[in-house]
Amino acid sequence: MCISLRSTFFFRQYQRMFLPPVQHGATVLNRELFRRTVDVIGVRVPTNSVAKFLKVLNKDLFNQPKLKNVVNDPESSNTKIVLLNPKVESLELDNIPSDIKNFINNEGLGIVRHSVELNYDYWGADDIIKAILPSGVESPTSFTQVGHIAHMNLRNEFLPWKHIIGQVILDKNPKIATVVNKTDVIDTTYRFFKMEVLAGENNMIAEVKESNCRFRFDFSQVYWNSRLHTEHGRLLSIFKKGDYICDVFAGVGPFAIPAAKKGCIVYANDLNPASYNYLVENIKLNKVYDKVYPYNLDGKLFISKAVLDLQKAYDDNAESSKTSKVKSNATLQKQNSCNFNHFVMNLPATAIEFLDAFRGLWKDKETLFKSLNLELPMIHCYCFSKSDTPESEIVERINTVLGHPLQEDTYKIHFVRKVAPNKDMFCVSFQLSHAICYGFFSEKRKQDIINSAPQDSTSVEGDNINKHAKRHKLEDQ
Repeated sequence: MCISLRSTFFFRQYQRMFLPPVQHGATVLNRELFRRTVDVIGVRVPTNSVAKFLKVLNKDLFNQPKLKNVVNDPESSNTKIVLLNPKVESLELDNIPSDIKNFINNEGLGIVRHSVELNYDYWGADDIIKAILPSGVESPTSFTQVGHIAHMNLRNEFLPWKHIIGQVILDKNPKIATVVNKTDVIDTTYRFFKMEVLAGENNMIAEVKESNCRFRFDFSQVYWNSRLHTEHGRLLSIFKKGDYICDVFAGVGPFAIPAAKKGCIVYANDLNPASYNYLVENIKLNKVYDKVYPYNLDGKLFISKAVLDLQKAYDDNAESSKTSKVKSNATLQKQNSCNFNHFVMNLPATAIEFLDAFRGLWKDKETLFKSLNLELPMIHCYCFSKSDTPESEIVERINTVLGHPLQEDTYKIHFVRKVAPNKDMFCVSFQLSHAICYGFFSEKRKQDIINSAPQDSTSVEGDNINKHAKRHKLEDQ
C-alpha cells in the first residue's frame, strides 16, 4: 500500500514537472509566461562512450517527447551528459538498479545535475490551452483543415477565449495560416455558415486536393466538408466510365469533377451563385470542360431541365448522325445517352423533399427506353435522421414524397457519419420504379396528385396518369 501510494504521488509530481505554468483566465497570449525549468540527474561520459551508455541505460534514460537524452557538456567538448529518468532525484542514484548504478560509477566520469529549459515552443496546443482555460475544462483543440484554413466549431462556453485559442492553434500548426470559427448565423437560402476569423490572415480562398482533383473556393461563401472525402470516394467507386451523372446539389464539384476525371458525363447544379462560379472555375482548373455541364438553378427545376437537355443532346446527335456517314446503333449509344445512370442528391437537410420531381418525369419515354434497353436511374439521396429507428423513419419519409413505396430489398441505406450526439447522416440508394418514372400511381395516389396540382395543369396530369395506368397495371402490382 505504501509503495503504491508513493508511486502514485511520484507519477503526479512527474506529470506536473513537464506541464506548462498555469495561466488560468488569460485572454491575451503572452508566450514569455510559458517557461519552466526541469532539474534532472545526468551522467558525464566520454563522447566516444555515448552509444554504449545509451544501450546499457536504455530503460533508465530521460526519454521525454521532443527532448534529447544526450546534451552537450558545458565544461568540456570531449564529454557529453547522458540524462537519466526524472524519477532519479539524487546524486546517489536512488531508484536505479544496483547493476546499472555500478556500471555508471565504473564507466562514467561523474554524476551531475542538469537543467532542462522548457518554453512555449515545447508544449502542444492542448497543453497550452488547458493552462489558460479554467481548471477542469476540456481543451477545444479539434478543427477541420480546409486548405490553409483551420475551421473550428467552438461551444459558447469557450467564446471568451476564442481569439487566444485561435492564436494557439495558429502557432502550433505550421500549415495553417487562418483560424476561423463557425458562428450561429446560417444563410437560409444557400445553407453555408458565417465565419469569424479568430487568428491569422483574413483569407478565405482555400485550395484543396481531393480524389486526385484540385478545388478552389471561398470557404466563407460555399459549403465544403473535408470529413466527407471518404463518402465522396465511396460513391465515385460505384460510377463507371461512360456513365451519365446528374449532380443536383453539386457545390463546387467534389462529386462532379472526380466523376468527370473517371470518364463520366456530368450535369452539375448548385443554386448558390458562389458555388456555381467556383464549380465553373474548378471545371477549368481540372480540364474537364467537355465532361461537366454546370447549372445555377433550383434543384427541382434543374432535375427536369437536365433530363430535357440530355434528351435534346441525344436527339441532336442522332439527327447529325443521319446526315453524315451512317453509324451503327451501338456506336451511337456509346457516344451519347438519352438518360442518366445516377442522380446524386447531397443536401441532407432537405434532399428528400426534392424527390417528387421524379414523378412522371419520363412519362413519354417508356417506348424509347425499352427500345434502347436502358435501365432506370439510380438515386443517391442524402439525409439526416434523429430517430432511434432511422431506416424505417427515412423510408417512410421517402415513400411519402415519392407517392409510391420503396419495395424491400430494392434500396440500400448507408451510414455516412454522426454529425451530432443525436443526429446521423445517411445515404439512401435506390432505383426509380416504373411507376415513378412513367407516372403510374394507385387510384388513391392519382387522386391526391390531381387534387394537389395547380388548376391549369390538373387535366394534363390527370390525363397522363389515366393514360399510363392500364399499361402498367400488371407490371407494378
